[in-house]
Amino acid sequence: MNRIKIYIVLLFLGLGLQQTYSQSYKFRTSGYSVLEKNEKGKWGKWSELELVNIPVVLDTDKNRIVVNSQEIQVFQISDYIAREENDTDIVYSFVCKDLNGNDAKLSIITRKMQDNRKQLYINYNDRIIVYNIFNM
Repeated sequence: MNRIKIYIVLLFLGLGLQQTYSQSYKFRTSGYSVLEKNEKGKWGKWSELELVNIPVVLDTDKNRIVVNSQEIQVFQISDYIAREENDTDIVYSFVCKDLNGNDAKLSIITRKMQDNRKQLYINYNDRIIVYNIFNM
């Protein structure tokens, strides 16, 4: 009987001490491109796609997105925009601030007509960075 009580106590201790795991989504990039506004405020052309293999993490418990590029990009999420879907895309967007306090809108877009290819768009007022991403 004492052995059963010990097992029950150990079971409850084990359940009580378990960590809660955060909801985080991990991606990896395969390339990126940049679009910038010129001095007249008009959008230029997309840069050539550069191949790059870096991790990206969307952590909904910490309300942040981290792009582990050479210069780490951290975006604090202030608002989750409702999921949008049409015939060609599924879009999850986030209103964010980067570490410098700059406003940005980040969007993870799944291209339905392109074998569900995923892209991460980082939209600033004067530039847009797009990463081709895939789930890890």
